[in-house]
Amino acid sequence: MGKTYLSMAVSVLALVVLMGCTQEPRAVKEADPAHVAEMEKTLRDLWLGHIFMIQHVVLFNAKNNPVELDAADKQVLANAKQIASTFTPFYGGTRAENLYALLAAHYASVKDYSEATIAGSRDQQDAALALMASNADDIDVFFNGVNPHNLPKGTIRGLIAAHGAHHVLQINQYKKKEYAELEETWSMMRQHVYVIADTLTAALVKQFPDKFS
Repeated sequence: MGKTYLSMAVSVLALVVLMGCTQEPRAVKEADPAHVAEMEKTLRDLWLGHIFMIQHVVLFNAKNNPVELDAADKQVLANAKQIASTFTPFYGGTRAENLYALLAAHYASVKDYSEATIAGSRDQQDAALALMASNADDIDVFFNGVNPHNLPKGTIRGLIAAHGAHHVLQINQYKKKEYAELEETWSMMRQHVYVIADTLTAALVKQFPDKFS
C-alpha cells in the first residue's frame, strides 16, 4: 500500500512540474524607446490637430462663414477618425469606431457651445456643457474598459473634462475679443493635449509591451 501511495505521489509531482513548465509565462519583450517615441509623437500631433482645427471652427462660426465652417467641420471629424484609428491595432476596428463616435460627440458638444455663445443663449450653453461632461464620462468608461489596469476609472475623465474647459475658455475669449489672453490659452491647451497623448501612450506601452518591442 505504501508503494502505491509513493507511486501516486511521484506521478502527481511529475504532473505538477510538467504543468508548471507548460504554463510558465512567456517572456515579455521590453518596449523599444524609439517605437514608444513614435507613438507618442503620432498622438501628440493628432491631438494638436484636434485643437487647431476646432479653433478654426470657432472662428468661422463667429464670422458666420458657412463654406469655411463646413470645410473645417469635415477636417475635425477626419482628425477624430485618425485618432480613433490609432487604437485599431490594439483594440480592433469595432472599438476604434466606438472611440470615433465618442470623439465626434465631444466635438459636437464644443461646437454646440460655440454656437450657443454666439447666439447669447445661456440655456443652450448649459445644455452643451452637460453634454460635454457626459461625454467625458463616456470616454473615461471606454478607456477604463479596454485598459482597466493602466487607466483607472476617472483618469481620462479628468483629462477630457479639463480639455473641454479649455475649449469653453477659448470660445468665451473669442466672444469677448480677449485676443491677448487667447495666446496664453492656446499654450495651455497645447500642453494639456500633450499630457492626454502621453498618458494614452504610456498606458498602451504597459498593456502591450510586445507591440512596441
